[in-house]
Amino acid sequence: MTRSMLPAAAGLALLAIGGAAPAQTPPALDPAGMGFFVTSTGIGGAADLGGLAGADAHCQSLAQAAGAGARTWRAYLSTSATATAPAVNARDRIGQGPWRNAQGVVVARSVAELHGEANNLTKQTSVDERGRVVNGRGDSPNTHDVLTGSRPDGTAFPGNPDMTCRNWTYAGAEGAAMVGHHDRIGLRDDTESRSWNTSHPSRGCGAEALRSSGGAGLFYCFATN
Repeated sequence: MTRSMLPAAAGLALLAIGGAAPAQTPPALDPAGMGFFVTSTGIGGAADLGGLAGADAHCQSLAQAAGAGARTWRAYLSTSATATAPAVNARDRIGQGPWRNAQGVVVARSVAELHGEANNLTKQTSVDERGRVVNGRGDSPNTHDVLTGSRPDGTAFPGNPDMTCRNWTYAGAEGAAMVGHHDRIGLRDDTESRSWNTSHPSRGCGAEALRSSGGAGLFYCFATN
């Protein structure tokens, strides 16, 4: 080997040792500024969340573990009216915005924008409390069904049929909960099946029923302050 060939040979050796290109740097996280996330886990994988109080506590716990526990967190869930309590609208529980994800990206500046065409909710921005992308359609397993019990404008359904698995207290095989698709991908090429908060009813309220259509009992959490 001549002296002129040495640099090239050394470079080839380094490529052989190094192999693939360097991994991409993960996005910087901003826990203190985070105001929105998809839960990384559900509560037993079913729609029995312990009511709104149990869902809120889960949001608060996940936020606390991620470094955002100083804020007040609420689950984006609606409930239907009962004989002793009025309906609750998800849109009325989440503050006024703006809301940023764990990576500091603004997903919506106001309640109106969140429920309009200008929101920035996609698979890439609807991340969990650690800034990780949540599995969607095409991933294994697909977990893009997110519990909401809500209509497109963020309000509760009338209650007949029930779309909240008995106001988030039931995990049986029957019943249904309205879900949205966090990745905005649907089975059909229409707006409804691609909605982030109102895509289709679940096939039941238990963990197995939710999994059968691409769910894991996940839900959205928003900081109210």
